[in-house]
Amino acid sequence: MTGLALWMPGIWQMVIVLVIVLLVFGGTRIAGIGKESGRAIREFKEELKGPESPSSQGETAGEASTAKLEAKATEQADS
Repeated sequence: MTGLALWMPGIWQMVIVLVIVLLVFGGTRIAGIGKESGRAIREFKEELKGPESPSSQGETAGEASTAKLEAKATEQADS
C-alpha cells in the first residue's frame, strides 16, 4: 500500500464524523450555516457582475448598503 492510501477515510469513518457533527451542532445550526453560505455565494456573484447604478434604484450606494445591513440585522433578530 502507498502512504496516501493509509490516510484515506472509508465510508464508515465519514458517516461517524457526520453523525458527530450533527450531534454537536444540531440540525438547525447546520441548516443555518448552509443558508448563510448560499447567501454569501449569491452576494459574491452579484458583486462580480458589477455595481448597480444608484440612479436606477433612486438610492445612493451608501443608502443601499445601509438598507442591506438593516435588513440582515432584522432577519437575524427574528431568528
